[in-house]
Amino acid sequence: MSRAIVSLNSGSSSIKFGLYALEPGGPVHKAGGKLEGIGTAPRLMIRDDDGTVLIQRDWPGGASLTHEQLLDVLYDWADTHLTGYEIAAVGHRVVHGGRKFRHPVRVDAALLSELEAFCSLAPLHQPHNLAAIREIARKSPGLLQVACFDTAFHHDMPEVAARMALPRAYAERGFRRYGFHGLSYEYIARKLAELAPALARGRVIAAHLGNGASMCAMREGRSIDTTMGFTALDGLMMGTRSGSLDPGVIVHLQLQEGMSAQDVESLLYRQSGLLGVSGVSSDMRALHDSKDPHAREAIELFVWRAARHAGALMSALEGLDGLVFTAGIGENDPRIRAAICERLAWAGVVLDAQANASNAPVISSPDSRIAVRVIPTDEERMIALHTSAILENREGEAA
Repeated sequence: MSRAIVSLNSGSSSIKFGLYALEPGGPVHKAGGKLEGIGTAPRLMIRDDDGTVLIQRDWPGGASLTHEQLLDVLYDWADTHLTGYEIAAVGHRVVHGGRKFRHPVRVDAALLSELEAFCSLAPLHQPHNLAAIREIARKSPGLLQVACFDTAFHHDMPEVAARMALPRAYAERGFRRYGFHGLSYEYIARKLAELAPALARGRVIAAHLGNGASMCAMREGRSIDTTMGFTALDGLMMGTRSGSLDPGVIVHLQLQEGMSAQDVESLLYRQSGLLGVSGVSSDMRALHDSKDPHAREAIELFVWRAARHAGALMSALEGLDGLVFTAGIGENDPRIRAAICERLAWAGVVLDAQANASNAPVISSPDSRIAVRVIPTDEERMIALHTSAILENREGEAA
């Protein structure tokens, strides 16, 4: 029987997962999939490494199904289909690790208690991250679980990039810019070093554009600055999140509009962004297909905000050598990439229209001063690498 680890990325409306066999050269992907539409109409797709569909299932009337109930479905499937594997560990994406957790760590009860404190800072993700850990601990007590933090990649940002302009006492209590999507950026930094080593050593902006969206300024593969800050609400306009906002708006909503803190949280996290501006959908594909003029306005604002933040990150880097698009929109939407790059033409960005339309790995024109690439992200692989390293260390200590 082969030993394997499972990577689990439990988000607000989806659960992504991967099965990795433990082989001498490192973890090797064997199967993976996604449970999406949680809270509306859940659907499950699992494929093996060759792309063969192993299971496809829909729950059209399953709006009330919880993450925990759907994890049971995955467990049942694994019991009958993964008989050739012994699961040695499960690694999890945990969105917020605060100031303390700079590296992946083994999960125990004390850790879970500490991580609960960050649920208010990542309400769309952290509660589901921790719920998945607890459910697996209940079903498989004693199984090694590893927490891999989205904030860890940004821990070494320059202090000036991390500091917030609040009284110093708040900084001492942990009020700072943490940054997120770190597992994605860590993967992009590693992959870029393989594909274009010279570019990876230079000044690069990675644009993780999906339902959650952010950008990261990297120099020599390290985070210099990023658009998300204290929470995953900051920065770019997103599917349902507002992104950067004048804090006076929040004060006004509470003092003049009579909204509670909970009402404001719901407004900014769940009712704003593409959904709020368009009134149509949080899904960029639906907005492209819509004839509603408000859908066009939402797309234009998304592009405007992305280009504006990219310009700010160029300042942090003191120039730019490369731009990398990743995640759902970044990897698959040529129209959004083209529109953002058009607004960055002043910086020397020139696209090859044909390469961009085909989602080619390199989409910049040969005469572009800025190299522009599309790199599919793989957060599950980063989780697998971190989890296997901790598993090896634990077994080495035991020996």
